[in-house]
Amino acid sequence: MEPLHIPSEEEIGQAYDKGKDAVVVLFYEAFNKLAERIQKLEDQIAKNSSNSGKPPSSDGLKKKPKSLRHKSGKKSGGQPGHPGSTLKMVDNPDHIQIHRVHRCQYCHANLEGVEANGYERRQVTEVPKPKVEVTEHQAEIKKCPGCHRRSKGEFPVEVSQPVQYGAGLKAQMVYFNQQHHIPLERTVEILEDLYDQTVSEGTIVTACEEAAGRVDGVCQAIKAELSETKGAVHFDETGCRVEKRLWWVHVSCNSLLTFFAAHAKRGCEAINEIGILPVLKGTAVHDAYRSYFKYSNVLHGLCNAHHLRELVFIDEQYQQAWVLEMKELLLEIKDAVSKAQPERDYLLVEQIADFEARYDAIIAMGHQANPTPVTVDSPPKKRGRRKQHPTLNLLDHLQLRKRETLAFMYDFKVPFDNNQAERDIRMVKLKQKVSGCFRSQEGAEAFCKIRSYISTARKNGQRALDVLQWAFAGTPFVPPVLQARFLQA
Repeated sequence: MEPLHIPSEEEIGQAYDKGKDAVVVLFYEAFNKLAERIQKLEDQIAKNSSNSGKPPSSDGLKKKPKSLRHKSGKKSGGQPGHPGSTLKMVDNPDHIQIHRVHRCQYCHANLEGVEANGYERRQVTEVPKPKVEVTEHQAEIKKCPGCHRRSKGEFPVEVSQPVQYGAGLKAQMVYFNQQHHIPLERTVEILEDLYDQTVSEGTIVTACEEAAGRVDGVCQAIKAELSETKGAVHFDETGCRVEKRLWWVHVSCNSLLTFFAAHAKRGCEAINEIGILPVLKGTAVHDAYRSYFKYSNVLHGLCNAHHLRELVFIDEQYQQAWVLEMKELLLEIKDAVSKAQPERDYLLVEQIADFEARYDAIIAMGHQANPTPVTVDSPPKKRGRRKQHPTLNLLDHLQLRKRETLAFMYDFKVPFDNNQAERDIRMVKLKQKVSGCFRSQEGAEAFCKIRSYISTARKNGQRALDVLQWAFAGTPFVPPVLQARFLQA
């Protein structure tokens, strides 16, 4: 924010000498600048996670933002048809303890020799104390009676060192550090507490690097599939610290696949090197970051959750009628799309024409309420576009990007918002909150590969620990949509 210029005593005296009109002009110039600054500061204070792109963690304890979600009318808890996860008795317990009756509870007669005619059952589900197991591999050495030379048996491929950790334990190292973002020091502590086995932080780092290498082929297949899919692909990016410098983690994803990439840049240089968006066959769904629009050969769809939050902000700060109408229209179109499915994958021509006409009318209403201010041209002091009121900025954006804003109405494969990317990339922010920055570029790249693999596996109904064990065993999980491509590669 630029420093506020307050008229000096000399400037006030010069205006006074010129007369009343000069004093009035000087006053209003200073007043308008001050009012503009106050409005900007009030806008900053008023922003929270419900009316801007700020994360919920920035709301603090005092602010209580209103959610954009509407009540579903359902009762809280499990819904009808939900399988549930209630603890139930098992038919074949691992251990049975008999608690015998020695005397009658009423007359105290001796019952030692009386046979039981029934049992009341109670079961306790418990975890046995975990313990690491050491398997020693011995390769036979035999001396041939014919040529008198020695022959030795072959060790399994995965047993390559005199002493090493197995696939299961290495998978747990990666699971704690990469899936649950537990720092290295605390991961060492967990393994020691659970298994009485001390490992070094370097061992965990090495395990993560090995896991990243073993899943690299799956990650490349994910990247190729996202590039060639005809459906919608979500894009987003977030800042992170790598070696104390600002880097960016970019995500490209859909409902079944996730691909992360770390890069020192945020814009086109990074997007080109990642290589998905420039050759995308489907529709790119994003939050209107300007670098995405430089790829004019790609269809674009905008996140309307962002639009709704911005509309809420304008309504709270400036109370304009067109804002509520635009918000209601976007939600009405979303509801119409939901009702049309699954019987058909399009809206009727009459519906689309009606929605488009109403959209244009609301934009016109907004411009009528917010006419572009007429200013006297003066030599430009700064490069770039002249600053506008937030309301005009939003109106111009919705007018210019009408096709992209309503992409979900024209093509049902395009979602209403970009929540898929925001959910996936949330793990990057969580990693930083828990573990801090990445110590090296290699560590950031390994994290991106492992998270791509785990996120994709979880979207396909697999457990993170299981797929990590499969990767260390040499058979990483490949989702059905990638199997033909993976085998071909």
